[in-house]
Amino acid sequence: MDKRVRNICNTVLILVNVIVILAGILFFFGKRDFSFNQKENSYLIGASYMTMNNEFYKIISEEITHRVEAEGDRIILRDPALNADRQIEQIREMLDMDIDVLIITPVDWESLTDVLEQAKKQGTFVVVLDTNVSNSELADCTITSDNYQAGVLVGEYFLDSHEASRIVVMTHEATISGQERVQGFVDTVSENENMEIVDRIECEGQLEIAMPKLQQAIEEGVIFDSVFCLNDLAGVGAAAALDKEHMLGEVDLYGVDASPDSKALIAEGMMKASAAQFPTEIGKKAAEIIYRLLAGETVEKNILIPVKLVTQDNVEQFDIDRWQ
Repeated sequence: MDKRVRNICNTVLILVNVIVILAGILFFFGKRDFSFNQKENSYLIGASYMTMNNEFYKIISEEITHRVEAEGDRIILRDPALNADRQIEQIREMLDMDIDVLIITPVDWESLTDVLEQAKKQGTFVVVLDTNVSNSELADCTITSDNYQAGVLVGEYFLDSHEASRIVVMTHEATISGQERVQGFVDTVSENENMEIVDRIECEGQLEIAMPKLQQAIEEGVIFDSVFCLNDLAGVGAAAALDKEHMLGEVDLYGVDASPDSKALIAEGMMKASAAQFPTEIGKKAAEIIYRLLAGETVEKNILIPVKLVTQDNVEQFDIDRWQ
């Protein structure tokens, strides 16, 4: 290589290095935001679901996050892990970050009044998902499954196959959604005076609580032939307890969610029925409402997402391996 060519190459290399260095300076210190797809003056959305150990909330979160990122905005996700005090603390932290919208699924429906009042004073929109808060006026919109109807659907199916029954009910009293599902079921089956609720077991809708508590009831001599669970996490826990006690084939099991696990149990004949929720629809509707609120539009105060009954007769019409 002659000297002239060598000098040209050196000059080009120097120019390339200078360009790279300048680009780096602009990236780290420039006023423009180079983050992926993020627009100038982007909105900040905060989300706190009841717990992220439930695939139901993960699907809702994914739907909302997809829309937020597509709009060039930002989202903060916090997991209170079923701890009401932690949820309040996390919400306050997000409000201190000046979020524009708060998405909330309350751990305890009665615990959030003060912090939601703070949100309203700050001008933060509040969108409640899956289960209500005690003061609905503090929410700009509440989006839930038709929880009472979920209990009714299971109850009606139950009555078709039982002339009499001794029923254990697995509950989650800290949530309106859990209360409504149980009430829908109990109101419906109580139309037959031969149906007896022999025990109500608080399980917080969690597999790891439902299983040992139902085992304890069995060990204490509670006699029953059917179990209704407020959700399918509790249903899977109940199934595990019944299986351990060699009672799974003797006890009829019912739930709400139609999660992949429960649909597999239904397909295998180990669970009778579950009322299907549609977390994908809840998430899409929530995202729509968020951007309507941010656009200054009037939105519906309460939105119910319909539910459907899943049984052995129709389970193949649903995708067993995933949520609806």
